[in-house]
Formats: sequence, structure tokens, C-alpha cells
Amino acid sequence: MTKPFAGAQLLPMAEDNIAVAADILRNGGLVAFPTETLYGLGADACNEAAVEKLFAAKARPAEKPLIVLVQDLGEAGRYGLLGEDAQLLAGAFWPGALTLIVNRRQSCPLCREVNPRGATVALRAPGGDIAMRLLRAFAGPLTAPSANRSGAPPPRTAEAVMDGLGPAIDAVLDGGSCAGGESTIVDLSAGRPRLLRQGAISRRRIEETLPAHRSLV
Repeated sequence: MTKPFAGAQLLPMAEDNIAVAADILRNGGLVAFPTETLYGLGADACNEAAVEKLFAAKARPAEKPLIVLVQDLGEAGRYGLLGEDAQLLAGAFWPGALTLIVNRRQSCPLCREVNPRGATVALRAPGGDIAMRLLRAFAGPLTAPSANRSGAPPPRTAEAVMDGLGPAIDAVLDGGSCAGGESTIVDLSAGRPRLLRQGAISRRRIEETLPAHRSLV
């Protein structure tokens, strides 16, 4: 007989619990964790079943792409084609609240469900210490949409995640309150860079980093 799912474990912030969270993720589970902006919902971005479970937990439209968290530019280069603009922006703002959309490598191991209708990937190296420690412990790419059901307010605390998604996920790594806000999203996949969403990093700072002839559209 299958044991009934008991809902999410609330894991107080500790090194041992980061290891517990990483083990849950390796086994295809879902773990919410704090970033420098909001609580994100992590799944193994190479595991199709885990990503499908994430979409179900959030009631997220299947065609809506996911941001993937990486440790650094070197790891990002295994998944996407990083041109001069991507390297300049990542060098200036990673780790931090900047998401770069780039063309997907043909050999990219990310599951197709992270962007089922496109040939691009959205990558970010997070600035939050807990998120980066979890990435290192997991040793692979993680999804990171906000840890709430689609249409609900994005959560800034572990308690808000438990209230909204507790019955549908496996664990919440409690790192206290997040600052709020969103990452800035820049699309580098075609032609000139395009600002898709201004978040924690301003348009002005992006434009100051890019060469004059590659200004944002």
C-alpha cells in the first residue's frame, strides 16, 4: 500500500537541512527555498517527471517557460549559447537578480518541459546565499518559479509557501523573509537585446553594461 502524502516538511535553515533538501530534489521532489527576491519552487530541471509535478502543483499553464537557476556562467554555457552580450551581463550582474534568455544548445540536458514550445532557455545565477548553497549541494540546475499557485501572490516567507502549496510539495527550506520583487529579464536570443521585464536591476544599469551599438529595444 502506498503511504499517503503528508504534505511539505518545514526545514529550518541549517547545513544538514540543505543536504536533506538536495536529496529530495535528486529523488524528483519539489522544494521551495528563498532567493534574494522571493521564495522559488525548485525541481530538478533535467527530470521530466519532477518538472511536470511542479506544473501540477502550481496549476501553471504547460506552455509557460520556466527560469532555470545555475551556479555560474560556466554551468550556464552547458545549456545555452552565450554570446558577447550574455557574457558581459552575466559578468556584471551574476550572481544576482538578472535572467538571461538565450538560444538552447543542441546538446542541452535540460528537459524540454522547461520551455516546451521554444528553442531558448532562461538562465539565472541567484544572488541569495541559501539558493546558491542549495545549488552547490544539489550539483545541477534547478527550476525557480515563484512558490505559489498561478495567480496567487508570490510568497516572501516560508509560512506563506506552506499556506499556499504545503499539501502539494515535499519541503520548504525556511530562510526567513525575502526582500520581494522580481528578477529583470533580458532576451538575447535574436537580434538586439530586449528587456522583457524590469525587476531588481534597472534598464539604465543594463544599458550601461552593453556596448552602445547593442542598446536595449
